[in-house]
Parts: sequence; structure tokens; C-alpha cells
Amino acid sequence: MEEMTSKSRILSAVRGSGTDRVPWSPFLAYYWQYLPKEEQQKGEIRYMKEMGADPLLRGSCLLSKAERKNVEITSRREGNRQYQSYITKVGTITEVSTYSSQADTWFLTGHPVSTEEDFKVLEYIHENTVITENTAPFDKAYEEIGEEAVSAPNIGVHYKTSFQALVEHWCGTEALTYALYDFPETVEECLAVMQAKDRETVKNACNSSAEILNFFEDSSTTNISPAMFEKYTLPQINEWADILHTAGKLLMHHACGHLKDILPLIAGSKIDILESVSPPPTGDIEIKDALKILPERIALIGGIEPTFFENCTLDALEKYVNSLLEAARGRRFVLANSDSCPPKVTYDKFLLVSDSVRKFR
Repeated sequence: MEEMTSKSRILSAVRGSGTDRVPWSPFLAYYWQYLPKEEQQKGEIRYMKEMGADPLLRGSCLLSKAERKNVEITSRREGNRQYQSYITKVGTITEVSTYSSQADTWFLTGHPVSTEEDFKVLEYIHENTVITENTAPFDKAYEEIGEEAVSAPNIGVHYKTSFQALVEHWCGTEALTYALYDFPETVEECLAVMQAKDRETVKNACNSSAEILNFFEDSSTTNISPAMFEKYTLPQINEWADILHTAGKLLMHHACGHLKDILPLIAGSKIDILESVSPPPTGDIEIKDALKILPERIALIGGIEPTFFENCTLDALEKYVNSLLEAARGRRFVLANSDSCPPKVTYDKFLLVSDSVRKFR
């Protein structure tokens, strides 16, 4: 077969068409920002092309703007803590972030929503969120990329389903679980308003030139039960897929955690691509086992566990990559390091993987 471009190779792989070889699309989250400035100035696409990879830009941008109306947002800092408040006529909620100098990162350490009154404030905030389409900047940039890469913008106001946004940002698992027992109607009324705003972002995405739309769901049974996923998350994912499929778009579900107990539910969903699937310890399922559960119509992206990628020898990496490629032979598969890349991964490992996918027959 004639050599394909990176864009056609990735799209053909996830659509189940023939490819000249398995695409290799590294995920450079956490790695990229630690590169020297002269390397970053090349841009991610050029950097990946130089190492022989097929660039897939996950969550490259937003296709909608979300503007909070009738909400005053204030911020104040006290030492290593930052307090952000959302002030409305029906009440105020406040989130707390703590700075870690060791990680050079702000961490959310105080979720803003827990009481029934808090949920009413959150519902008001979303009722007063105005969504406007913003596809033109992406379309222009994507046309300039040409055949060099696939760019997959985000959908969803929070780049994930409304329920997962409650889990990760607004409430946390514990407070949300109690709320669903204590005042489920209030929680579900709030969710319905949030989901309506998400729906607008998905409809806007249909007007873009993107072939694949991404959402950073971070699915994992470390913070959500299979029952919660089935009741609150899966219906919204399927709704998004239905909307996008009418426009000929593919839906990519970023799921980077423990998937073993929800994978049967994901397998029955309407998504087209499951991205960042990882073996232990980051995840809890091997690629060969995930492929046994997923139907052929769902493409899988991932496979190289991040801590293994950092600590393994070159010989061990080559052996493992070949085992992944063999396990996924004949399937819709894109090889990647799953979810993120530790900054200490050495460049020769990227080159080895690039060489391995070209040699694999």
C-alpha cells in the first residue's frame, strides 16, 4: 500500500479502513511543558513529525464560547490558597485551590457545591450561561494543518459530561453521593440545565470541519460507580453521539482510569473511539482484555502505561510495543502512551516506538 499521510492514517484506523501501518500518536500532556523553549517553539505537530509519530491533537480547542451572565466572579489569594467565588442573586458558592511548589500546580482542594442551596446556585449559574458558536478559528487553523495531523476539539461546557463535571469540579464524589440520596430531585434539575448547555456545544461542533470531537471524561471507577455511570453519564454520551453522527462526525471518549467494571457499559455505548486506555497501575485492564470486550466498531487508542514508559528499558519497551501491536492486529487501533507522558521519558523511547510500528508486519 502507498504510504499514507498522518491524517489519513489516523482517520482510516479509527474508521476501520485499511492503513499502511498502525498509527502512533503520543499524548504529550505533562511532558510538553517541560521541554526546552526552543523545542516548544517548533509546535507539537512538527515535534511529533520529527520523531516519526502521527500527531493527534486531543482537545485542541473549543468550538463554543460560554459566557456567565448575571454572575460576579471574584478571586482572592491568601498564602498558597486561592478562593474563587461565584456571587449570584440566589446565593454564593466558593471553590478553594492550593498551590504545590513541588508540582508547580494549583490543585482544587475545596469543592464549591455540597448543600441543596448550593445546587440551586449552580443551576442559576448555568441557566445564565450563554453559549455561542466559535468554529471559524478552528476551521482556519485546521485547514492550514492539512494532512499533517488530526485535530479533535472539545465538546461540553466543561469538556466532559455534566455529571462528571459535578464529580471532578463542582462537588467531588463524596458530596455528590450524599446529595443524590438526600435531595436527588434538586441534583437532577441542576443536571438537566447543565446538559442543555452542553447540548448546544455539541450542535455547534456539527458546523465545524472537525472529523473527531473529544471529551475529557476521565472515566474511572476510582471516582464513579458503574451504576452512576449507567444512570447519569451514559445517556448524555449517547445523546452526543447521536447528534454528531447526523453530521458525519466521530465521538472520542477520553477514559484514562480504572475501566474494567464500566467497560461493558462503554462497549454498549454509541461512541466511536475510546481513548487513553491504560494497563495497571494507571488503569486496571490490559489492552488485549479491553479489545475482547469492546465491539469491533469502537476504535481503541492507548496501550503504553505512563510509568512503564518512563522506567522501562529500551528492550522491554520494544517487546511490549510489539505485544500490543500483535494483540490489536486487525482492529481499529491507534498506539499511544495512555493519558499523559512523564517529563523524564527520554526521546530515544519515542524514536524506538516510531521504528517499531514501521517494522511491524
